[in-house]
Amino acid sequence: MRTIDESAPVVVRLSTVIDAPLETVWNLHTGIDAWAEWNTHVDEARLDGPLQPGSSFRWKTHGLDITSTLHEIVPGARIVWGGPANGIDGVHVWTFEADGGQVTVRTEESWAGAPVEAAVEELGQALEQSLQSWLLALKSRAEQSS
Repeated sequence: MRTIDESAPVVVRLSTVIDAPLETVWNLHTGIDAWAEWNTHVDEARLDGPLQPGSSFRWKTHGLDITSTLHEIVPGARIVWGGPANGIDGVHVWTFEADGGQVTVRTEESWAGAPVEAAVEELGQALEQSLQSWLLALKSRAEQSS
């Protein structure tokens, strides 16, 4: 099981509870090609191949062109991706847990690399804000859809 880099200079963990079925939340989150439709911080995203470990996706967010590789997928429960972008090595773990008609979504991300070491506080805040926005957008769209 792939995890974040606990020794990285920047580690952010956040969660939210979404009032929607697990299938709705999972399908939104793993429908990478449609991220830009509901997440205003993603300009575009495209999965190169099937949704499976080893596949990559290219996406643009906050002025960055990123290529991420899927490392692990447990349908309806967990997705992990990561990769280098502008000198930052990121690992991103998402978990989903259904409880009745709600889903708890947890996100953990680590950033390491020279740019991070040079601006730990600034980049830590940027990552936290980015993940908060992502969770809010996912919650909003999933709850509207159900």
